[in-house]
Amino acid sequence: MTDLSGAIPAAMPLFNLAEMRAALPRGQRLIGLDPGSKLIGVALSDPLLMLASPYGTLKRGKLRAAAEELRAIAAKEGAGGLVVGLPLSMDGSFGPAAHSARDWAKALSDEAGLPAAMWDERLSSAAVNRMLIGEADLSRAKRARVVDRAAAAWMLQAALDATRPRPVPFPDDAAPV
Repeated sequence: MTDLSGAIPAAMPLFNLAEMRAALPRGQRLIGLDPGSKLIGVALSDPLLMLASPYGTLKRGKLRAAAEELRAIAAKEGAGGLVVGLPLSMDGSFGPAAHSARDWAKALSDEAGLPAAMWDERLSSAAVNRMLIGEADLSRAKRARVVDRAAAAWMLQAALDATRPRPVPFPDDAAPV
């Protein structure tokens, strides 16, 4: 997965997220993307890959423009990879939307020069909308302004949680300090 210098080469197939995470240099962040028909929600992990936070939105338009903006975010924030939402069908199958998202993620990864992995985003927008209504009591107009980046953070957090390395248990004969 890495080249001889230890770096993750760009213009590669989509990665398994756990492998991509393990190959990231220490301190590099991940960018989470929730692509919609008009906007792309953007989230950013912390350098320890423990916490995802909403970052912003990009207009969904030309692939090259989105790739340039993502390269700029990656350079500014120290990110080394993309986690793109995968809209699987409710039964877990790859429908037309998932195929389209996979093709878009691959093209974006190649154009941006950043490795990418995909993560199930089923119900992320619905869950975020329920939270924004129930807990934050936001109006429809205010929700519309934040839902895309919040859904990207929701998806990225789920990906980080699921791929977090498990702690090594203490040996039976050693007691914790």
